[in-house]
This record gives sequence, C-alpha cells and structure tokens, in this order.
Amino acid sequence: MNANLYVSIGVKLTVALIGLLIMTRLLGKKEISQLTAFDFVSSLMLSELVGNTIYDEEVHLSHLVFALIIWTLLALGLEKFIARFPRLSRYAAGTPDLIIRNGVVDFKAMKRNNLDFAQLGMLLRENNIFSLREVAYALFETNGSISVLRQNDPEGISGNAKDQQSSVSLPAYIIENGSINEDSLQRLGRDKLWVDRLLQLSGIPHHERVLFAEWSDSSGLYFQLKEAKHA
Repeated sequence: MNANLYVSIGVKLTVALIGLLIMTRLLGKKEISQLTAFDFVSSLMLSELVGNTIYDEEVHLSHLVFALIIWTLLALGLEKFIARFPRLSRYAAGTPDLIIRNGVVDFKAMKRNNLDFAQLGMLLRENNIFSLREVAYALFETNGSISVLRQNDPEGISGNAKDQQSSVSLPAYIIENGSINEDSLQRLGRDKLWVDRLLQLSGIPHHERVLFAEWSDSSGLYFQLKEAKHA
C-alpha cells in the first residue's frame, strides 16, 4: 500500500467526520434513545456510505463529498416535508401506542408491539414505577421507550383493574400545525365534527389556523393559534 493511499484514506476520514457533524447539526440534535425508525435507517445508510467509499481506491474524495451532500439534502428535505405535513410524519416515524388506558392493560396493543409483561415491567421500572396499579396511562413510544401518566392515589386502588375509575386523564394532541390528528381522535372516541364544534366555541373558524390544540377530559381545550402573516 503506497503513501498516497494512506493520505487518501486520512483525507476521506477527515472530510467524512466534518460532513457527518454538519449533517447532524442541520438535521437537529437527538440522543440515541430518541432515534426514530427513520433516524436508525438513515444512520445505517450513512455508515454504509462512508465505509464503502473510504477504503475504495476508485472512489475519489469528490465522490464522497457529493454523496454526503446529496444524502444530507434528501434527509433534510424529507424532514422539512414531514414537519410541514404531520400526517405523513405518523406514517414515516410511526405513532406511540397506548398500552395502558385508564389503568387497564391493552394486551392486544402489547402483542402488536411484541411486548411481554417482563419487558413492560422493565420499562416501567426505568420510570421508577414498580406496580401496575401506579399507572393510569402508558404510551409505548416509537423509539422503544415508555411514557407514563401516574394515578393520583395508587394506594387506594385494588381489585379488578377494569372496575377502577382513574382519577387522571391523558391529554392528546388533536391538532398539529393545522392538521387534525385522527389517531388521537380515534383514541378519544371523537370525530372531526366534534373538533369543529370545539373550535367554534373558542371563536376559531377553522382548524387550519391552529398551531396546536391539546384536549384533556379533565382540563378541556388548550391551544395556540398560528402567527398571522403580514403583508
């Protein structure tokens, strides 16, 4: 192996490192535990892209730079496109699944996510929860973690879980960036007509004017309108 090849590998590694740092900054900071399925696939593609070009003598530095630029533009464009249309985000990144509702475990949701009770218990313990009676609602997130809303008085709960009445309610985003979240409505047992009536009571003529709207059975509607566009 000649000296030129060593220099070429060193330069490619340096450029790849700088390119990946720039790409990470452009796409936003995320912890490893926050990676979605799309982020995971993207990281695999990047590792293959960089790994296959660094040690190939026929691939020049310009090829590596070009590939990094194209992949960055594609990934950034897709991120922006998904952010503009929240409904597409739910298909690309997935949606959280409610596995405990009102203190009752949804075993079908557990099977749908390939979860057993040992794994559920481990995820709850990571949230410092050691008994299911402490849980009012639990969402299995798209990154494999679990988010929990606790019962207000878990010590007063015993007997059949289905006979209990939770003292808390789970808030849900019913509007995201002007788009109605149909998954949340289905979970709430509501429809678009209910959303329209709810907004009209607040003096809002159309859901497209709403940046976000959150509904809670215990607290009602909480929302923020989009900023008005100035001419």
